Amino acid sequence: MADPSSYRPRPGEIPDSPGVYKFRDEHRRVIYVGKAKSLRQRLANYFQDLAGLHPRTRTMVTTAASVEWTVVSTEVEALQLEYSWIKEFDPRFNVKYRDDKSYPYLAVTMNEEYPRVQVMRGHKKKGVRYFGPYGHAWAIRDTVDLLLRVFPVRTCSAGVFKNATRTGRPCLLGYIGKCSAPCVGRVSEEEHRELAEEFCDFMAGRTGTYIRRLEQRMTEAAEEMEYERAARLRDDIEALRKAMEKSAVVLADATDADLIAVAEDELEAAVQIFHVRGGRVRGQRGWVTDKVEDVTTAALVEHALQQLYGEETGDSVPKEVLVPALPDPVEPVQQWLTDRRGSNVSLRIPQRGDKKSLMETVARNAQQSLILHKTKRASDLTTRSRALEEISEALDLDSAPLRIECYDISHLQGDDVVASMVVFEDGLSRKSEYRRFQIKGFEGQDDVRSMHEVITRRFRRYLAEKEKTGEWADGDELTDLKDEEGRPKRFAYPPQLVVVDGGQPQVAAAKKALDELGIDDIAVCGLAKRLEEVWLPDEDDPVVLPRTSEGLYLLQRVRDEAHRFAITYQRAKRAKRFRASPLDDVPGLGETRKQALIKHFGSVKKLRSATIDQICEVPGIGRKTAETIAVALAQAAPAAPAVNTATGEIMDDMEDGAPVTTAGAPGEPVPAGAPDERRGQET
Repeated sequence: MADPSSYRPRPGEIPDSPGVYKFRDEHRRVIYVGKAKSLRQRLANYFQDLAGLHPRTRTMVTTAASVEWTVVSTEVEALQLEYSWIKEFDPRFNVKYRDDKSYPYLAVTMNEEYPRVQVMRGHKKKGVRYFGPYGHAWAIRDTVDLLLRVFPVRTCSAGVFKNATRTGRPCLLGYIGKCSAPCVGRVSEEEHRELAEEFCDFMAGRTGTYIRRLEQRMTEAAEEMEYERAARLRDDIEALRKAMEKSAVVLADATDADLIAVAEDELEAAVQIFHVRGGRVRGQRGWVTDKVEDVTTAALVEHALQQLYGEETGDSVPKEVLVPALPDPVEPVQQWLTDRRGSNVSLRIPQRGDKKSLMETVARNAQQSLILHKTKRASDLTTRSRALEEISEALDLDSAPLRIECYDISHLQGDDVVASMVVFEDGLSRKSEYRRFQIKGFEGQDDVRSMHEVITRRFRRYLAEKEKTGEWADGDELTDLKDEEGRPKRFAYPPQLVVVDGGQPQVAAAKKALDELGIDDIAVCGLAKRLEEVWLPDEDDPVVLPRTSEGLYLLQRVRDEAHRFAITYQRAKRAKRFRASPLDDVPGLGETRKQALIKHFGSVKKLRSATIDQICEVPGIGRKTAETIAVALAQAAPAAPAVNTATGEIMDDMEDGAPVTTAGAPGEPVPAGAPDERRGQET
């Protein structure tokens, strides 16, 4: 680990002008490329106190061994040079998008003597017109098959073309009228190129003019009583309209635009692009990237624009680019796009109308792309097995941790302190095993004591279940660990690894809780958010797993899931402060009888419509109490929130679909959404 002060440039050495800079490591490899309006001000930010830097930035400057810069005249030149260097050096700390698949394009090889229409993938070639990308190659072939009737452009390979030229006989498409057969001289080179240009114009969105021209020619042929030619033109028009119907109109006024949306979390980001030409979606593509550095949505958009248009010129860059956030500053990026197109390009955030609605659709696609990417990565059996093995080796465990439990504490400035427990078995989440805890007795932001309490409560229950069923040996069937109805008992299964969200203090608290209970066969570790370091008990230095490690990725997923589950519960508890049951206003009516009333009638609405005699049928409710309840409910306005019929508590929609209940007894954890036999307090 290098000390940034060892390679910090001397004062006054860095120019106060626009430029691009490179950080290199001790092996002279470029690890980061950036641009700046003022090199002096930007680079000074990297050489401040390390404690003030973002953790990922700190990692970068301590990995680097030198810094270089190049002065340019304008910010637009800086943007172009930054893109060129990122492409050349592929720095590890820069945002690098990767295609989630190789998209097919419809390509017209205008650089050849006789242009050819074909499906192409991979890198774009100079002199070739591209349309798309498309989701499937068959979609391109269907479109081309319709258009060849009107634009009989060559589609054959170079070998087939040469063979037809040598023999003087065209291929099958030439015989059936779907190729103009330039190979045998039916059309000249100029006529065939004109056909290819018309094909490109139609695919670029200039469809209305060409169809109107065909309609006029059809009318003229009919007036001249050339009915066969008019019929052919009619069929040509129908074929063109069918090709157009394959992509619905999404924007009016024949708009040409690209819409870019970003979905991100702390670790990765997904980008989706819709290519709209002539008001119709002509193509779609998506990228996924690891967030190696701390970047904003605006920075992700800027990098996406660089990758999308870095090698494009002319009409390949649309007149309008719609984004979720504007780069800062936006003027150089907009000027760079304008230079690449050769005319003005509008870069903006849609605010209303069809464009905003379409942007929301693109954003949903980006979110689904990110979810699908994570699901595929998590569900792959080989990947999960490798992740568990990497965790086992890094933590020096006897075997792979097939059951992992993770704990997180959540609160709002010390209020409504709650905790979550999530369970991963064989690398996959087991939501039925999730638990939530309510922490009581602590004031202020004391995560350490809260963590100690949660671990103690969870494993005290584990020991209690174990004591009831007796000892069991590894490999025995756990039939004794099920209740009378055959369901697994709540805390009968011990984990091989306990993960806590935090660093040394939280790990020490969890380990202390296990030691106090006499449990020494469960491993403990913590994952700190700052540098994604893995902390072990009684260790002064953390275990640092490579960022490409599947083991680290699994630990991050477990930690993030625990954080999500905890904060969802904490927000639901805050919301309950402002949502009360009408029965709360009935004097002398306790929680037990309120729950009995709701259980008997099913809802407050039905209770309000019940007679006094019907209310008296509820155990524990006398006539005087029933009259008080009827009067109180008659005076109260109807309650809007739904009420849990099992517990009488107001239900809050949670992310996993489980309502916040009041099940459980003090000091005992409660499964998400499942009521306990002992009603009363939340855990």
